[in-house]
Amino acid sequence: MASVVTVGAALLGRTLGGLFNCRPWPASCSSVCAAIRRLSLDNTPSAPPKRPLNAYLRYVVEQQQILFKQGPDIKVSEKTKQIAQAWRQLTPDQKQPYELAASDAKLKYKVELAAFKANLTPAQLASLKEERRQKLAKRRTIRKKRKLTILGKPKRPRTAFNIFMAENFDEAKGATSQAKLKNLQDEWHRQSDTQKQMYAQLAEDDKIRYQNEIKLWEEQMIETGHEDVIRVKQKRRVQKLIRMKAKANQTAAKTTKPSATLSTTKSKKTSEE
Repeated sequence: MASVVTVGAALLGRTLGGLFNCRPWPASCSSVCAAIRRLSLDNTPSAPPKRPLNAYLRYVVEQQQILFKQGPDIKVSEKTKQIAQAWRQLTPDQKQPYELAASDAKLKYKVELAAFKANLTPAQLASLKEERRQKLAKRRTIRKKRKLTILGKPKRPRTAFNIFMAENFDEAKGATSQAKLKNLQDEWHRQSDTQKQMYAQLAEDDKIRYQNEIKLWEEQMIETGHEDVIRVKQKRRVQKLIRMKAKANQTAAKTTKPSATLSTTKSKKTSEE
């Protein structure tokens, strides 16, 4: 998708952040730097050209419009599934118009992008490059989180305050989530040490739960070929544990073979007699 580089988008993000009780914008130096980069790009003669759709996405857009007219109540997930299945069933000749259109659009995009960059100052080019780097890093982070969710990574342990907040959030005073959180923080500070100790014990139990689950999960990830999602400092420990298990299994297999052979020999002697 094309990058949004207008100040209006930044102001919209600030407004939405208030609606969803996020931190006020800008919340950090990175936010300020991002805003400055967008402002520097806004001073350019024109906005960057939009990256064109590939052949499959062109087909998706076309089919979504058709499916919406045929069945406006169909769920988006169901539409996506139907379109993906239909695309796989197309012949190369049927896919060719979409691929040619995507190829032409890609060539046009390269020409427009080169012309756009030619009008940028070195500082603006550096800002554009940095913005793209951050966008790619964000995409990698999102893909990794999605992969961890699919692979069933155990949830991290909760703190004592997290447990207290989860139990009392619905009944907390406040018209917004931010107001409720503020009231819960104040109420937490008013709790006695004895009351806090109960939640501290629950947090400790949850930490033990996480440690046990994450060890088993990491072993499963290595056994199934997903070493890239394992914590780096834990890889050697898990790999050593798996080697020990494999060695134990081999030893157990060797000890069972003689007994099996002995029982076979005894049965042969019995049959001969």
